[in-house]
Amino acid sequence: MRISLREVRDSDLPVFFQQTNDAAAAAMAAFTAEDPADREHFAAHWRRNLSDPRVVALTVVGHAEDGEEVVVGNAAVFGPPEEREITYWIGREYWGRGLATQALRALLERVPDRPLYGRAAADNSGSIRVMEKCGFVLSHREKGYANARGARIEEAVFTLSS
Repeated sequence: MRISLREVRDSDLPVFFQQTNDAAAAAMAAFTAEDPADREHFAAHWRRNLSDPRVVALTVVGHAEDGEEVVVGNAAVFGPPEEREITYWIGREYWGRGLATQALRALLERVPDRPLYGRAAADNSGSIRVMEKCGFVLSHREKGYANARGARIEEAVFTLSS
């Protein structure tokens, strides 16, 4: 499956909501909303991001060989110029196919800002591999509260300089 990025449509949001409420995926991501099942908070988050001109939020669309298109997740860049950060979420049913790497590479082509930062739970080897394949380098580790795990955990912080 290959992917492309496009603007977020209202019809994508229910898919994103379902993906962020996948318990196994949320545990892997670790740093999630306090209550991912809070639909109002979810909707407010997306309204705020989609109305902020500094946020580049895109839908990751998968293209099957038979021509079928499916929403596989989302990818974004946010934050002030000196602290721009990437984020992405790929539905768990699409893990292990290289789609997150494709999506992040496509996002980096669209957003030339550097430096960019990325974060992952220190034990999230899949997300760490994705960032490393795209040129991000581990800059440091810090502790943070992971809502999905209900505990403070180690977070790996990555930087893409060029």
